[in-house]
Amino acid sequence: MHFCHSTALWSDYPELVPGVIAVEGISADADVLSRTARYEEIASSRLRIFSESELPEIQAWRRAFTRMGLKPTQYRCASESLLRRFKKEGSLPRIHPLIDLCNAISIAFAIPVAVFDAARIAEYVEVRQATGVESYESFSGETEHPSPGEVIFADKASRAHARRWTNRQSGYSAVQKGTTAVLIVAEAMHGSAHADVERLVAAIKDEVEAVWSARSTAGLLTSASPRFEFFT
Repeated sequence: MHFCHSTALWSDYPELVPGVIAVEGISADADVLSRTARYEEIASSRLRIFSESELPEIQAWRRAFTRMGLKPTQYRCASESLLRRFKKEGSLPRIHPLIDLCNAISIAFAIPVAVFDAARIAEYVEVRQATGVESYESFSGETEHPSPGEVIFADKASRAHARRWTNRQSGYSAVQKGTTAVLIVAEAMHGSAHADVERLVAAIKDEVEAVWSARSTAGLLTSASPRFEFFT
């Protein structure tokens, strides 16, 4: 299996810094509460000084959404949505220990993190513009078809695993109780993105290996080295 971005996206967004992690050996019975609390406190400390919209990580994604023709206050990157919910409610919902951990790390870094059940991916994931034939399954089970040109996470079967880039994942490949192997993707475009994504990837890798004793591989991608091979 592999993960990549299209040449067109690298050309249009040369500031993009993706970090990718593949993990095998996940289970739903881990206790990560104390670990997520540490990252949530980091997010809280940042939100005491700045609103989520003032954070450079979020501002960079807002600019990217504007360039994609989307209203950034209508369609938000996943980390901004999580930060808004965290600020309003004081906590994040408990879904699955891995998702809880990645969500907490996402708000600590203000960088969107996507987690896909690898068993639900057909051979690869490419972040690219939709052609209009792809299908997307919402969390409510409805089938949607992204418009041509919309940035999606697509696999070989023309299934869209995320819409509007970092806006909304699909229910089809969401982590479930029986998930054992995952692909985790973090993407940023702000000025210190390379250093921050590198730290974020290291944090997730360290946490999953500590919690699950899981096998993981990770990497940062560039336009010169845009492909991540995993589970080979």
